Amino acid sequence: MQLTLLKAKLHHARVTHSELEYEGSCAIDSQLLDAAGIREYEQIHIYNLANGARFVTYAIRAEAGSGVISVNGAAAHKASPTDRIIIASYGQLSEQEASSFEPTLVYLDEKNHIKRTGNAIPIQAA
Repeated sequence: MQLTLLKAKLHHARVTHSELEYEGSCAIDSQLLDAAGIREYEQIHIYNLANGARFVTYAIRAEAGSGVISVNGAAAHKASPTDRIIIASYGQLSEQEASSFEPTLVYLDEKNHIKRTGNAIPIQAA
C-alpha cells in the first residue's frame, strides 16, 4: 500500500506578490525551496490563513534571499500581498518507508526569513 504523507512545508509564509497576468504557479525564494526540499515544478498545496482558500499549483524559483512568495495566474484571486499562507508538498511512500520518514518543516517570520526548522509537529493538547 502507498501512503500520501506531508513531505515538506513552509509555515506562515507571507505573500509578497499576487500576479494575475503572470504564467501560473507560485514563485518562492530559492533559499526557502532548498531549505524545505521542494523542487522547482513540484506540485504544492497552498492554505491561506487570511481567507481559508486552499488550492494546488506548482513551485517555481524566485531570486535567492529575496523573500519572494508570489502567487501567480488564476491563483492570484485566492491570495493577496501580506496574507499568511502555508505551502505544503506531499509524497507517496510505502508503509515500510513511512515508518521512518520525517517531513521537513520550515517556520518563517513576517519577512519570510527562516526562524527555525524541524521534522515533527507538536502534539496538540486538549
